[in-house]
Amino acid sequence: MLDVTPTPLQRLLRERRRGYSLPAAFYVSPEVFQADMDVIFGRHWIYVGVAPDVPEAGDVMVVDIGTTSVAIVRDDDNEIRAFHNVCRHRGARLVHEEKSTVGNLVCRYHSWTYDLTGDLVHADHMGPDFKKGCHGLKPVHIRSLAGLLFICLADEPPADFDEMSARLTPYIAPHAIENTKVAFQKDIIEPGNWKLTMENNRECYHCGGNHPELTVPLFAYGFGFAPEEMSEHDRAEAERYGCLLKTRHAEWEADGLPSREIDELDTMISGFRTERLPLDGEGESHTLDTKAACRKLLGTLTNAKLGGLSVWTQPNSWHHFLGDHIVTFSVLPLDAERSLLRTKWLVHKDAVEGVDYDLANLTGVWEATNDQDSELVGICQQGVKSPAYEPGPYSPNTEMLVEKFCNWYVGRMAAHLER
Repeated sequence: MLDVTPTPLQRLLRERRRGYSLPAAFYVSPEVFQADMDVIFGRHWIYVGVAPDVPEAGDVMVVDIGTTSVAIVRDDDNEIRAFHNVCRHRGARLVHEEKSTVGNLVCRYHSWTYDLTGDLVHADHMGPDFKKGCHGLKPVHIRSLAGLLFICLADEPPADFDEMSARLTPYIAPHAIENTKVAFQKDIIEPGNWKLTMENNRECYHCGGNHPELTVPLFAYGFGFAPEEMSEHDRAEAERYGCLLKTRHAEWEADGLPSREIDELDTMISGFRTERLPLDGEGESHTLDTKAACRKLLGTLTNAKLGGLSVWTQPNSWHHFLGDHIVTFSVLPLDAERSLLRTKWLVHKDAVEGVDYDLANLTGVWEATNDQDSELVGICQQGVKSPAYEPGPYSPNTEMLVEKFCNWYVGRMAAHLER
């Protein structure tokens, strides 16, 4: 007789209470972490970088997802490719730096050499019967979504990437990622499970008391509120914001900038969401004075007052597109209780530091915010390890996207395990 006894992880998934945070095991268990790496990071589209990370032929970027290392390279025909960063001879890692420029990919162990399409072109002393054509690098699925790079480690990646790309590209394309450069990148090792990092990002309930820099350019009403708890003044401000949002959306879309919300965070395998929101003050950028940080606007944009286009993708990214620069974020798990948060700031490829932008001004808001969030994630990780922890209720007005993240995660894990 077939054994249908649920596994411990299946039981945890089935017992998860909607509208509440996850049980502690999802944040601390090494077994759950390994399942996350297999099911979520091993079988879904993972955001890893931008096309300007490999701007010229021969440029290589290495991304590690768990024990898997992937080399992303731009070939001589300007195509971006991805390969397992493993020599086909005896398994040595090929590329050792995160960023490099090469003519060919050469294994330093025995000098096996691969061209930028992954073909093996040189291997000494292998005898007359050796077939180089059977020993090329193993490819990894890679797709560019208007310049955002996603990889999938599965043999058969989710087929709905094309739908996500078709719906998001009109929003992102005006910001012309291919014509930008990475002005700065910062990596933070956050002391928490990757899901805590993502949950923290998916709400701004905590912003007012923890992010004095971030809240300068943002309207609090863009992140949800409880109408029954509002004063008359707050209610009037919320109504003003609602009218402003409607007006700005109409204006931006009349200028060819799609702006209205699309939300598929927990309704598609490749979940995503986007919306363009107005900024407070001068309303130009994520800076302390809310003015543009870079004098060269992106693409063919001529007006810096375009609000902030936010893009979220499951399971591991969020992005902010301004008229003058772009900030992208990716989360990669390191172990059950540590995660890598990688942030990149992009400006027009012809912008000159010290002339067109000041780096400290460009990065100041999000460097401060990331540090603050890292500390918050750490105290949450400490708390979920306590025997006193039990799942708590999400705010229905301000933590809607956290609930959608957890719904997506539980749904994807359960769908795989039920098979």
